[in-house]
Amino acid sequence: MKNKMDKTRLPVGIFDSGIGGLTVLKEIRKLLPNENLIYFGDTARVPYGTKSKEVVRKYAVQISDFLKNKNVKMMVAACNTVSSTAMGVLKKRYGIPLVGVVEPGSKEAVLKTKTGRVAVIGTEATIKSGAYQKMISRFSKEKVKSYARSCPLFVPLVEEGWVDNRPACETAKIYLGGLKLTGADTLILGCTHYPLLKKLIRKAAGPEIMIIDSASATAKAVAEKLAGKNIRNNSKQQGHIICYVTDSRLKFGVSAEKILGYPLSDIRVVKFN
Repeated sequence: MKNKMDKTRLPVGIFDSGIGGLTVLKEIRKLLPNENLIYFGDTARVPYGTKSKEVVRKYAVQISDFLKNKNVKMMVAACNTVSSTAMGVLKKRYGIPLVGVVEPGSKEAVLKTKTGRVAVIGTEATIKSGAYQKMISRFSKEKVKSYARSCPLFVPLVEEGWVDNRPACETAKIYLGGLKLTGADTLILGCTHYPLLKKLIRKAAGPEIMIIDSASATAKAVAEKLAGKNIRNNSKQQGHIICYVTDSRLKFGVSAEKILGYPLSDIRVVKFN
């Protein structure tokens, strides 16, 4: 009984290439305020979306090894590029529950589309992998058609804090200008950085399209898996958050406060060889 109680209090590890995964952390924190959380942002090597599968898998394993050594009870790959290219490798390597962002977002889109047409935007690596397209086809039993578009400039814009200026607006218009021609009524934000551009994306895509933010869907999947494995933290105390980054603590802290709405008190720098 004591071991089970101790295990429930172990942290949930969340990782991303940069600050985008904080959108997932924010939703998990809202839904599961008592969980202890460790966040890893690989800010020195962002973006992942333009890198090869081999490099992304190498980085994902490095970070996951780090989190496993921190004794996490679950890992959340809060990065669509990792979720679409490295989940198989991670599932084989670690004996703890693992949640990605592709499956929850795909499920929600299939449930909500009325026209049977879903558009997906993401990094080059995510779109090239076909992960969303395959997942949508699987969940809909091939009844829903999907249309994919890579938006490689969105992640650098978010990392620089350019989420509401003219260059960001023009970029969104270029990427999403042809969306209406697909007939899609639902748009998946297939990158955890993209919710930070939601206002611009909404404006460029049109008010009639339904936007699926995989962050909230992923938080629900995390809650369900923790409950299913009987390792949810039912303590009445608010959990603590520890963040690890591979570059500037100051820059990450400023961005994090804008995203979360509150400051992070424990940010540490890690250097990989």
